[in-house]
Amino acid sequence: MTQILPTFGNVGLTVLALIVALSIIVAVHEYGHYIVGRWSGIHAETFSLGFGPVIWSGVDRRGTKWQISALPLGGYVKFLGDANAASVGGTGGARNTMLGAPLWARAATVAAGPVFNFILSLVVFAGLAMWYGKVTDKMVISSIPAFPDSFVQELQPGDEVIGIDGQRFATTGELNAIVDTLSSQPAVDYLVIRDGGETTVRGPYPAPALVRGVNPRTAASAAGLVEGDVVLTMNGSPVYAFSDMIKVVAASDGAEIPMTVWRNGTIRDFAITPRPTAVQQDDGGLAEELKLGIGGGNLFFDVEIQPVGPFEALWSGAKSVWYVISSSLTGIYSILAGKISPSNVNGPIAMAQISGQMATTGLADFIGWVAILSTAVGLLNLFPIPVLDGGHLVFHAYEAVTGRQPSDGALRVLMAIGLGLIGTLMIFALSNDLWYFFKY
Repeated sequence: MTQILPTFGNVGLTVLALIVALSIIVAVHEYGHYIVGRWSGIHAETFSLGFGPVIWSGVDRRGTKWQISALPLGGYVKFLGDANAASVGGTGGARNTMLGAPLWARAATVAAGPVFNFILSLVVFAGLAMWYGKVTDKMVISSIPAFPDSFVQELQPGDEVIGIDGQRFATTGELNAIVDTLSSQPAVDYLVIRDGGETTVRGPYPAPALVRGVNPRTAASAAGLVEGDVVLTMNGSPVYAFSDMIKVVAASDGAEIPMTVWRNGTIRDFAITPRPTAVQQDDGGLAEELKLGIGGGNLFFDVEIQPVGPFEALWSGAKSVWYVISSSLTGIYSILAGKISPSNVNGPIAMAQISGQMATTGLADFIGWVAILSTAVGLLNLFPIPVLDGGHLVFHAYEAVTGRQPSDGALRVLMAIGLGLIGTLMIFALSNDLWYFFKY
């Protein structure tokens, strides 16, 4: 525990962040089951947020008991006639029971949980898109990152950059193409529009060795790098471009890399060991590459922002939800195919740590993390495993084809298998978490 606890930072904040994130996701998931069941005429006896001893409860005018339980690691809706909270077994017959309702009503009620998770993610991603807006092709600098005094810095906020190193550009794509052709150097020429006229000024390399962000549970976060750091040297050699850092890491073979970093006017020494990380390839698959876990960018990160309308934001949100789903499925396939290590399966400790770190970086980051988790929870629940919603939907599909429900004996066996699979997965994920902490 003396090795694990310091990696959590503020333990209280970490635990609270995890509880808040899970409570939101579970509440939305279970409310989907509840409200669609109610619309379908199925009576809900209990809506529970959490498991175990009841802390608070109350009964509404429809006769549903709403309760908060002591263990905030899940929740359930118990419908009329259910033998248990998993809606497996029980007595049917009446139209307002889970077993007595039409097949379409039962299937819709089961599917509503994951669907509501996806809706939550869609709304959050869309809201973030509207909040942040989108970067335009007009490279008007709103602010300049801090750099050491040794760097040449003649750029100013308000400059509209239209050329680099004698090459003009009109779009971000053209800018990136130019940057790809530049050699690493301390400073380059920028053609800017300032005070209505064109002028040439000097400034740092357009994609400098500047830390724009640090990912949780990475080599960079463990070493103590923070946003705004400017990397000056790696292995004793100067670096001017983010691409220089990538080359050093790729050639390290996983060995420790000494580096000097400028931070708010002071020079600091670090030693950082790259870690294997699952990275998406050009073909859409995943492969493990050595990474530090930091994000870079060009000097024009803070550029002119254009507002995003509600319909465009919803489309952006839908694409974000699909990206999380497709990336998750790709990750699962890559693990099964042996392309990446099974250690990439994270458990509750990792989830808690990331939730805490996201909470410390800002409300928007934390809300975005909740949206990612909500999509993942919705996807997981659709897997065709007994005890999960996807398993129930398979049972309903069987009933639709055969005209009869699976027997109680078959259900008991299948549910036991499902519980075994989920239990095994949870133990494996938790062991990965513990292995990570003791290794790093």
